[in-house]
Amino acid sequence: MSDMTFEKMINQMTPAIYESLKQAVSLRKWPDGRRLTPEQTALCLEAVMRFEAENNVPEENRVGYLEQRTCGAAASGAGVSPEMTGLARDATRD
Repeated sequence: MSDMTFEKMINQMTPAIYESLKQAVSLRKWPDGRRLTPEQTALCLEAVMRFEAENNVPEENRVGYLEQRTCGAAASGAGVSPEMTGLARDATRD
């Protein structure tokens, strides 16, 4: 059995491995097409998040990043047409 700990793995992870794990979590598949198990997904996500935190990856490049909106008409969607919001009349229900 390997003496590689999770900590050591994070410390030795290269940017290429980080990107590969990030893609695997996103697609829920390994590069060879096999599906990730829920346990593999959780471990990969934890590794990705730890790598990002320890390597000062900019917040906007981190997994799960959502841009924060500010208050005001421009951010509220006030100028968006009903068609774009999905509130338009459904013609199939006449």
